[in-house]
Amino acid sequence: MQATASPLAAATLSFKALADETRLRLLHILNRHELNVNELVLILEMGQSRVSRHLKILSAAGLLIWRREGLHVFYSTPREGGQRALIEAALPFAREDPRFTADAAMADGMIEERAHKTRQFFNSIAEDWDKLSREVLGSFDLAGAVTGRMPSCRVAADLGCGTGNVLAAMLDKAMTLIGVDGSPRMLELARRRFANAGERVSLRIGDLTHLPLRDAEADFAAMNMVLHHVSSPLEVLREIQRILAPGGRLVLTDFQRHSDERMRADYGDRWLGFDAGTLHAHLAKAGFRVASSETAPVERSLSLHIITAEKPASTGDTYA
Repeated sequence: MQATASPLAAATLSFKALADETRLRLLHILNRHELNVNELVLILEMGQSRVSRHLKILSAAGLLIWRREGLHVFYSTPREGGQRALIEAALPFAREDPRFTADAAMADGMIEERAHKTRQFFNSIAEDWDKLSREVLGSFDLAGAVTGRMPSCRVAADLGCGTGNVLAAMLDKAMTLIGVDGSPRMLELARRRFANAGERVSLRIGDLTHLPLRDAEADFAAMNMVLHHVSSPLEVLREIQRILAPGGRLVLTDFQRHSDERMRADYGDRWLGFDAGTLHAHLAKAGFRVASSETAPVERSLSLHIITAEKPASTGDTYA
């Protein structure tokens, strides 16, 4: 049985890990964004073996955490625990260095480029999106799964609404519908679908991390097969919590974790699905309570999570 390192030994390991300019730069970058080795190589303009060695040292010291996603390993800083306090104490000393500023700008640009490529992808396949969705969903009735968990309400939102297929099914249960998508072409097709809906349907272009809705504007929200396209799922869920009224409900559907790398090329996927524990933890951190959680099989040997979550009914309540 391996002995646990003493607190002093662990502290020494951490301080040694911080005593290097490249590792401080990596820590600063990965405190802002979760990135893989190839992306870090581009930012630092260093060889892959050198970057990997520094990442290994930081990870061994507990200053970085990592996860494997298909063919890639992604790194980020821990958001809680003793090492979190050390990171927050160390980074301010180097933050004003021009190299750190340049690193941050390049990393931010890389994240924006990801979002830009996603928008381009969905614009390019908008005409075929309903057909592509059917190829994955098969006979599964996504619209029925959402509306079956949706209460009658004043305002409902479909976030990442695409061409409006699920949004159309929500018309029977809401007085006003809001559809949000980042693809202008997708929204153009949705507008054709709702040409006769009048003011009951408001279609808005927007980023899921900065939703074009006021605080507490919606009583119900749905997000269907969208979360696996975003860089920061937790950030998106927190934004959904913001736009929901107290006591509001969210229905979230997304892929169960899988290893089908073709989904990246065919559908522009960022994440290869999620395990239930990860989604439940993200929802709790975003301030939701999971009311129900199920899975359903679809095509390509994939399965969907169908999760119903609720926002606290008053500001005094919390689920996190």
